[in-house]
This record gives sequence, C-alpha cells and structure tokens, in this order.
Amino acid sequence: MSARRCDGILRRDLLRVGGLTALGLGLGDLFRLQRQAMGANGSVVKAKSCILIWLDGGPSHLETFDPKADVPSEVRGPFGTVKTKVPGIHLSELMEQTACHMQDVAIVRSMTSPLGEHNFGTHYLMTGYKPTPVLEYPTVGATFSHLRSAPGVQVLPANVAVPRFNVGGSKLSGNGFLSSAFRPFSVGGDPAKKDFEVKDLNFYKGLDLKRLERRKGYVGALNSLSEIPGVGFGEKSDPDLERAYRLLASDEAKAAFDLEQEPAEVRARYGPKTVGQSCLLARRLVERGVSFVTVNHRGWDTHEDLLTRLKNGYVGAKTPIGLIPSLDQALGALVTDLKETGMLDETLVMVMGEFGRTPKLNTRGGRDHWPRVFSVAMAGGGVAGGQVYGSSDRVGESPKDNPVTPSDLTATIYKLLGIDPATELQTNDGRPVRVAPPEAKVIEELIA
Repeated sequence: MSARRCDGILRRDLLRVGGLTALGLGLGDLFRLQRQAMGANGSVVKAKSCILIWLDGGPSHLETFDPKADVPSEVRGPFGTVKTKVPGIHLSELMEQTACHMQDVAIVRSMTSPLGEHNFGTHYLMTGYKPTPVLEYPTVGATFSHLRSAPGVQVLPANVAVPRFNVGGSKLSGNGFLSSAFRPFSVGGDPAKKDFEVKDLNFYKGLDLKRLERRKGYVGALNSLSEIPGVGFGEKSDPDLERAYRLLASDEAKAAFDLEQEPAEVRARYGPKTVGQSCLLARRLVERGVSFVTVNHRGWDTHEDLLTRLKNGYVGAKTPIGLIPSLDQALGALVTDLKETGMLDETLVMVMGEFGRTPKLNTRGGRDHWPRVFSVAMAGGGVAGGQVYGSSDRVGESPKDNPVTPSDLTATIYKLLGIDPATELQTNDGRPVRVAPPEAKVIEELIA
C-alpha cells in the first residue's frame, strides 16, 4: 500500500489536515509547522514522532534481547534462541517476528543503572536524570511535545499514553516541572476491549459544544478576574477543558481513536492483547500528527513463574499469549505497518523498561530486579538498524563493553528527535535545566 499520492502529498499529511481544518487551518499551516520541525542547519529531522513501548515492571533481558545459549540452565532460563535476519545476532526463541525485522532494529545490550527500584528506575529511564527529592524532571515525551508542538493548533494531544500513564508505581507525573498541558493524555480505556472508549470523550460526551463553549467562557472570565490585583484563581487556563473542547470539536480527532475503522486483518495482525491493539492505536495517532505515544505494557515484574507469565500467559494455554509473544506480535506488526506506509523513517520506536532481571533464576522460577545490565531495542526514526551496540558479560550480569547509562540513551533519543541535548528548559522558579544531563553522551553509532 502506497503512502504517497500521485500529487506527492502523503496520506498521513492529509489526515493531519483533516484535524487542522476543524480550526480553520489548512495545508499552508501544516507545511509551516513542518518547517518548524527542521534542524538549525535547515535539514529535515528524520524522527518527527516517537512510539515508546514501555515494559512496565522490568523485562528480563535474558528472555528477550540478550539470550545466553551456552550457559548453565539456571542462567539460561527455559527458552532457546532464534536466528535473526542479521547473521550472528540471536534473540529469544519467543521473538520470531522481531527477528524477521532485525535489519531495522538496533539493540543496546549494555544499558546500566544503579537504581533497582521501580519508581526510581522509571524516572531515570524516562527522563535521563536520576531522581531527586527537590525536582521532578519531565519525561522525554513531555519535553519533546513541549519543544515541538504548536499550542492552540494541534487538535489531538501532543503526548498520549495508552491505555494509561501509570508507570513505575504510578508516582511519575510525566510532565515534571513543565506545564500540565504536556502531561501524557491517558486514553483510559483498553483498546483490546469491545466497549473501548476514550476517557475524556466519555466523560464529556454528555456536553454539546454550546455547553462546553459556555464552560470555556466561565473559565475565561475567571482568568480575566485573576489579572485584577488582589484577585487570584490559580492557573490561567484549564488544559483538560481545552483538550476536551478540541477533541469534541473535531470529528477527525475523535476518529483517530476509532479502531473499528481498521480492517479486521490489520487488527488481527497486531494480536488480540492490549499491547497489540495499543500499538495499532499508537500508529493511528502518530499518523495524524501526535508527537509522542507511550504504550504502557504492564506485568513484567516476573519474580516467580517466569515460564508461564512470559510464554503461555496462563497455565494450560494451547496458544502462547504470554508477555513476550504478545510483545513480539505487536512490535512486528508495528514495524511492518510503519515501513509499508513510509512512516518508519520518521517514527522512532523504542522498547524498554526500568531495569533488567537477575542473571540466575530464583527458587520460585522467576528473576528479581537487576539494573546493573539490561537491554533496550530501537527502530526507525534515523536509527542505524541491524546491529547490537555493547554487550553484557557471559552470564548477563554486568556490561562487558560500551556501557550506556539512561542519560546517554536519553541524549541519543533527543538527537534522533532533532533536539540538541544541551537545550535548556526553565523550571517554575526560572532555573535553567538541560534536557539531558551535561555528562550524557550521544551514542553516534546508533544514528544512521
């Protein structure tokens, strides 16, 4: 299926225009916004959007992207390996579809962190900064949306989480010290369920636009009063109300969340589980101009019964639908779709969690938290695929070479997204903070 019409206009650009016309804007505005996404040297940034598949709980690197075939069984675990399209690179036997796309995928096998607690590890991986009690840093998704979105123009939220942004113990806001307008918009419903509904659309569906306009007018009046000395009403705007208004005012925006518009065979390709349908929804959203989508795939805290949870899903399952096969099917379908529609080059796909798992199985048949070494996978958006960067030692206990910190990874992601890692943001008290720490190094080998 071609993504470009004979007149040279991309299908996804037409979809974006459909959302813009709800606000009286057109192609000229779209192209102006695209030019704003160009780098300082005038070259077009490859990655215009990002889909982060977050494996909440900490995925085992040994059962996914860094299997160890020639080690004792208590280290190797219950699964074998599979060859990929790239000679010499093997993945877990449960990742056959991902193996078929290895030429487009880069794996970092030398990620390392000192933080083995869910909330701390999540903060470090999602922001690039180690957590501190005095400041919550914004996630990459919030920062990217803040720097790249056009407030008041984009109908769909710039930063979306599917189904919800309750990662790492649910203590991370997502926007940190940035405005709540850049907090991840949690879809709320499960895209895999027949009664799937978007939370805010369901909440506001009893309001017609006239009533919602009146409510906006009330907020505007309060904002005007707040400018009078001695009168204060808190924040100058209501991001949730503004978002609800934009969504309800645009049929195209509401249609972006309608998976029923997808052919049955496409939905089946992604699989019936939540992660698959969430990845399909993520593709629909970035196709329509959303900057950042987090697909929150929960359940990876496998302290026990690893075989069942990772492979089968439940005891006695005839068809494996566990965490890894579901992820593999979703990731394979997502890369296939993005490639066929010409979107892979401009869509960065990341797969990661907050840490890895112990190099030996415990007495309960599981693995415990292990941040010393773990893996991250990435594809599209200017990534140099078909490679493994760094390695772990023989038993997957520590980095063997080229250790990569979450700060380094974050700096690399920003570089792929066309943002200088030295770019500064402002805290509420006016303090400048870089989007990536000063010590962070961009891994140039991962960039095509």
